[in-house]
Amino acid sequence: MQEARIGVIGGSGLYDIPGMADVDRLTIDTPFGPPSDEVVLGNLAGVRMAFLPRHGRGHRISPSELPSQANIWAMKMLGVTHLISISAVGSLREEMAPRDVVVPNQLLDRTKGVRPASFFGDGLVVHISFAEPYCLDLSQIVYDAAVQAGARVHRGGTMVVMEGPQFSTKAEAHFYRQIGGDLIGMTALPEAKLAREAEICYCTLAMVTDYDCWHESEEVVTTDMVVANLLANVDTAKAILRTAAPRIRDAERTCACGSALASAIITRPEAVTRETRDRLSLLVAKYLP
Repeated sequence: MQEARIGVIGGSGLYDIPGMADVDRLTIDTPFGPPSDEVVLGNLAGVRMAFLPRHGRGHRISPSELPSQANIWAMKMLGVTHLISISAVGSLREEMAPRDVVVPNQLLDRTKGVRPASFFGDGLVVHISFAEPYCLDLSQIVYDAAVQAGARVHRGGTMVVMEGPQFSTKAEAHFYRQIGGDLIGMTALPEAKLAREAEICYCTLAMVTDYDCWHESEEVVTTDMVVANLLANVDTAKAILRTAAPRIRDAERTCACGSALASAIITRPEAVTRETRDRLSLLVAKYLP
């Protein structure tokens, strides 16, 4: 199977990457079913890259229905070591304005437990470290690329991940602000957890589309507003990716993401069934031969 070191998952309004060359479309199956859509392999700025539209082309899949396990597994199958999530988000802070770009550094989980958040279980217990949910090295590369691309960009911030598909109530938006949230979205979890279990460096390139509903002087968020502002940022996202891709390709990988499972498997090897080992061999073969 063809491989790419860099993967991109595109969010609302971003269903392909204009300008990719030598494109191949791959239909992939995983132990967790098919991913959201075909994975597109192509060259951007001379760098081979794998792209997957998170919600499927035509935006067919709700945040609560996303096959995140299959999406991350497909990236792992293709050899992806660095994964950039491009996401439409609401802002909970005045200074993070619509059409700004944010590279957050923390996550706050407000989903409702309906999304499978791990590859493991069924006789194999794994506790990954998740204090820093985003790869700090990859986030820095993406931030620097955004600065060079001329984006109005912010480094750091806490992303609240809510269930959806409905937007927040005003009470919820004010609550999220009070507990330290800076941004709000619906898809960074369980993606970030699964990427860490897959030993993939992961970061979010958050494209601010609105002020949610807490901001008294702004319109209440609508789907049309979200999509219009995200589409306005497509060229910015593309410019950031073009700058970041060669830097990621050429960077030495020194972070801990690539060995996240080394000290995380708590089940004794002799207690893990052969069926479970075989099903999860892509992830655990080097730890459970």
